[in-house]
Amino acid sequence: MSKILLAEDDESLRRFLAKALERAGYEVCSCPDGETAVEALDDGPYDLLLTDIVMPGIDGIEVAREAAARQPGLPIMFITGFAAVALAAGGRAPEGAKVLSKPVHLREIVSEVERMVAA
Repeated sequence: MSKILLAEDDESLRRFLAKALERAGYEVCSCPDGETAVEALDDGPYDLLLTDIVMPGIDGIEVAREAAARQPGLPIMFITGFAAVALAAGGRAPEGAKVLSKPVHLREIVSEVERMVAA
């Protein structure tokens, strides 16, 4: 079973995504913020990091950079409601990271996760 690290500060969205991914057959480690996600990296390895970009404290870009340093080649997907931030993040984000803009359809997330985990 593929293991996903999910970092999202919006509790309702985090729960929704975790349930949907679990129903799709993934094991999900769900984190409410970047600090918790960085700590959860010790419980890896993971098959995918799915993270919001804008979070209080450690943002998703920093979580992704730390994850990529600890687990090179880890597929990374950002979800964000801030398109300008996502576009500006390109220089700081690990190479190959995928960005999905909120609101995002559940089917789109699950199909992108499937594609990235299978790659």
